[in-house]
Amino acid sequence: MMQYDYSKNKDEHPEPIKAEVKGLIPEWLQGTLIRNGPGLFSLGETKYNHWFDGMALLHSFTFKKGEVTYRSRYLRGDTYNSNMQANRIVVSEMGTMAYPDPCKNIFSKVITFLSHTIPDFTDNCANNIIKYGNDYHATSETNYIRKIDPVTLETQDKVDYLKYLPVSIVASHTHYDKEGNSYSMGTCIAEKGKSKYMLFKVPGGSRSDGSPPLKSAEAVCTLPCRSLLTPSYYHSFGMTDNYFVFIEQPLKLDILRMATAYLRRVSWASCMKFHPEDSTLIHLIDRKTKKEVGIKFYTGAMAVYHQVNAFEDDGHVVFDVICYDDNSLYEMFYLDKLKEQMGADTMYCKPKCKRFVMPLSDMGETGEDLVKLKYTTASAVKEKDGKVLCQGEVLCDGVELPRINYNFNGRKYRYSYMCCVDISPVAKKPQVFRNIIARSSSSLTDGEMRIKEVLKEKFPHASSLKVVDISGGCGAMYEIHIESDEFRGKRTVQQHQLVNQALKDEIKAMHGLRIFTDVPRK
Repeated sequence: MMQYDYSKNKDEHPEPIKAEVKGLIPEWLQGTLIRNGPGLFSLGETKYNHWFDGMALLHSFTFKKGEVTYRSRYLRGDTYNSNMQANRIVVSEMGTMAYPDPCKNIFSKVITFLSHTIPDFTDNCANNIIKYGNDYHATSETNYIRKIDPVTLETQDKVDYLKYLPVSIVASHTHYDKEGNSYSMGTCIAEKGKSKYMLFKVPGGSRSDGSPPLKSAEAVCTLPCRSLLTPSYYHSFGMTDNYFVFIEQPLKLDILRMATAYLRRVSWASCMKFHPEDSTLIHLIDRKTKKEVGIKFYTGAMAVYHQVNAFEDDGHVVFDVICYDDNSLYEMFYLDKLKEQMGADTMYCKPKCKRFVMPLSDMGETGEDLVKLKYTTASAVKEKDGKVLCQGEVLCDGVELPRINYNFNGRKYRYSYMCCVDISPVAKKPQVFRNIIARSSSSLTDGEMRIKEVLKEKFPHASSLKVVDISGGCGAMYEIHIESDEFRGKRTVQQHQLVNQALKDEIKAMHGLRIFTDVPRK
């Protein structure tokens, strides 16, 4: 397998580049999709330790009249500017602790060392894009976000949550209601002797006085942390029409260890620990009363980063999440481990997509399953103390969800793409367009060529065959389109089984595979 260099610095493309379109983009599809992620991993002789630490590179895909243009630009925050000026990493990130310049005299070293005992957080906002009011911001999980121009991707004002709300850590993902209001969650650490989680609302639209949208932020509700100095880590939360869902998991941040990380010469990431002996609490908050419902839901220990879906059905709240048995997912993304694992069969803890169902009424006998929905095996059993033990239904087990890496100026045959899927009832196949900055339409990666040769041998009557690496060129995930007479008379699942069987050796090294089969028209 051709290895992908996760630590390779990417070039920005601030001017729009027209993308080649394969298939058809409907003319009614108008607007811009903005994405964010790490792109710069080394400066001078210094390198980041973790893939998440790389400096933020913004990407935009603009749809207009069936055409797509792409551009990218580095987020030029204080972190970026300080690192560039010093030509070395001088601002710490979650997995990389920066230390004083070794060229300074001993007195300067001591002063700098002490000033970093409780370091200020980075404004390298490389996780997501959120909208507050009419303003767009690049965000991570610290108290800093950066306003950006959604058209040019230029970096604008630095915004500090702490000027408006007592939150030092804020979730990367935000929800929006039909009126355009935003809802986010943050952690208040040891405020007035207590640590708590705060769910807050930012009204939509712009303020008449031109002040930042966060100036109008209001707390919806607060939830107490189970412990003062070890709050749970969280990356997202759920929202339905009438409820918020927050998972307080046993993956915790040790605040004291974080405060002394610089003195102990360890990264902040080492202060995040999974506690398998603890349960996972599922908090259900009523959006109308702004209070937690009276039922106490919990489940076994699990690590959760992303929620998938949340909805209400016949007196229940249904909540789907991607969960893990431990925190090894984060460990996998250390750059040295990524290099070791490329092409290896060993993998980190595999994810599970689980569905939890929370009944809105606890009327029932002790030991009774309160879930009445017929289409799920998820359960919620009432216990003697009144608590409800939730067991999730595993919707999908062990499916890899690789992060797609943008690499517009990498080695030959590397490219980036976007897949547009028509979900209307008459749609038959996804329409794919891809950017070809670093790839001609006739070029194939080594992995694509190898898989194509295997399929040609296994399906000699194939009239059409396409193999596309959709993991940014690293060989982690492929999409296959094949039409062959060998599929005639077989159901779709049987057709896919034939392809899987043909690629059984190649699949061992993949994180995911999408298969589209068809029979040639006579």
